[in-house]
Amino acid sequence: MAENVFDLTGKTVLVTGGNSGLGFAFANGVARAGADVVIWGRRAERNEEAAQKLRAHGGRVSHRSVDVTDEQAVIEGMAAAVEEFGRLDTVVANAGTATVAPIDQMTGEIWHKLLAVNLHGVFYTCREAAKHMKDRAERGDRGGSIVLNGSLAVFAGVPGLAHYGAAKGGLNSMAKTLAVEMGAYDVRVNVVCPGFIVTEIAEADPEIAQQTIEMTKARTPIKEIGRPADVEGIMIYLASDMSRYHSGDTITLDGGMMAQTY
Repeated sequence: MAENVFDLTGKTVLVTGGNSGLGFAFANGVARAGADVVIWGRRAERNEEAAQKLRAHGGRVSHRSVDVTDEQAVIEGMAAAVEEFGRLDTVVANAGTATVAPIDQMTGEIWHKLLAVNLHGVFYTCREAAKHMKDRAERGDRGGSIVLNGSLAVFAGVPGLAHYGAAKGGLNSMAKTLAVEMGAYDVRVNVVCPGFIVTEIAEADPEIAQQTIEMTKARTPIKEIGRPADVEGIMIYLASDMSRYHSGDTITLDGGMMAQTY
């Protein structure tokens, strides 16, 4: 029989914001491939619901209520995950939020509240992941993967999302530096930038969701809307040893939208 080079059995993956949306899709993909999974989310009941679904794939699943804007909570959560599983092979900094406000109506509170999650929370998560993986490497256990959830807002402006674009652009730049710093330990760092993916958040407002779906289809070479299952494969790859030499990249997952000019 052919060898399954994407088998993640024996690896542990931590996903922030892993109880719903893209975070759950990332977690579901690696769980399907055999990984043990740790999910973080602010709501304990949602964490447990997500964990039950992930356990159906047969691996170990743990969850913890963590607000990534709380630096100490991130430090303690990462230490607890390492203590429970012995190691973290992949850490996915996915937790994020989105609000809409034109720049002339955007208050300082709106700006800082979003950046606290989408940039500062990502920094805390990546820093603690890097500490763990560096420590492992210095003890002879080299390697690891850090993945940041970006956005097409890294590449182009979106009305009402100046704060969101700033955060995603910032984390993309931070990831490049982290890839350079962590390469010495065989730790790779990459950013995944999904296009419009239909999740339960999009479905919360059917009218707006439908408008966005039609607009996205019209602008995307692959005339389909992204579904949560469409992001699973890239996460399996980035968590696997097959991505051993893939680092410092910003990967679009958008049906080809950013490849066309008109």
